[in-house]
Order: sequence, then C-alpha cells, then structure tokens
Amino acid sequence: MLRSWYDWVIRMSEHPKSLWVLAGVSFAESSFFPIPPDIMLIPMVIAQRAKAWLIAGVCTIASVVGGFFGYAIGYFFFETLGKWVIDLYGLQGGFADFQQQFNEYGLWIILVKGLTPIPYKLVTIASGAAHFDLLTFGLASLATRGGRFYLVAGLLYIIGQPARTFVEKHLTLVTTAFAVIIVAGFVAVAYL
Repeated sequence: MLRSWYDWVIRMSEHPKSLWVLAGVSFAESSFFPIPPDIMLIPMVIAQRAKAWLIAGVCTIASVVGGFFGYAIGYFFFETLGKWVIDLYGLQGGFADFQQQFNEYGLWIILVKGLTPIPYKLVTIASGAAHFDLLTFGLASLATRGGRFYLVAGLLYIIGQPARTFVEKHLTLVTTAFAVIIVAGFVAVAYL
C-alpha cells in the first residue's frame, strides 16, 4: 500500500495541477490541516528536479498566506475556531504554555518554530491571539518557511537521482522517520 501511495504522489507531482495541490496543502497546514506540505514537496522535487525552486516558492508563498489565515483565526476567532483547532489536536495544555512564552519571545518563537516539525498552525494562531505585530509576523514567516522549503528543495536538487533511489529503496524507513518527526512535533508542543 505504501508503494502504491508513493507512486501516486510521484505521478501527481508531474500532473499539470500539482502546484495547485501543493499550494492548497501548504496553505491549509499553516492554519488547520495536520499534514505538512513536505509530504508533497519532497516527491515533487524528486520527480521534477529542474523545477525545485519554483516548487519551493509555491510552497513558501502558500504557507505564508495560510499563516495569515491562521493569524486571523487567532486574532478574530480564537475563542471559537482557534480553540477548536487547538482542541482538535489535543494541545490545550501545551498551547497555554506556548502562548505565555509567545508573549515574551514572539519573534524568536516564529523564527525557530517555523523551521521545526512543531505544527506551524500553533505559531500562526498564537501570533494572532497575542495580537503580535502583523508585519513582523509576515516577514518572520516568510524567512522561516522559505528557509525550510528552499533548504529541502536545494538539498534534493543537489543530490538529485541518488535521493530518489534512496527514498524508493528505503521507502518504509523514510516514511516511518517522517511520521516520527511529525508526531514528535505534536508531542513536543503537548508536553514541553
């Protein structure tokens, strides 16, 4: 099943609408969706190495725009929609601590958390709930999200076919490692 899903993602990465799908996933992940865009970014760059920078750019811009949507959720709708998103992921306790730290270290949290597997939607919603400066939020989001996605795309661009061969040969290991990183991000927010 894993192989068929991987093959489907690779086929979709070459589909004419693949950038739109990636943009949708990137947008949604920054505000409410649980799956990070890397799940599409990586196979898309592997399949279309010549378009690595375009793919990373679409991923970055859509993620930052989605971040503004997450910010709006925190700013205008925290008591309803914002809390619902936090509750949906079971991160109530971790979010309270996170929000307290955010009031003191907001910019640094955006810069650090935007690069990590910690769910970015928590950063965007907390930024809005704290009424963090919107321009600073946008610039920090652009720097961190762009840094993350361009780094991944750049590494895959440089490595090229050996990266694809490695992923295809060790698909279960790569997928498991990626899932562990995602879960670790949620656990870190919930318990740290």
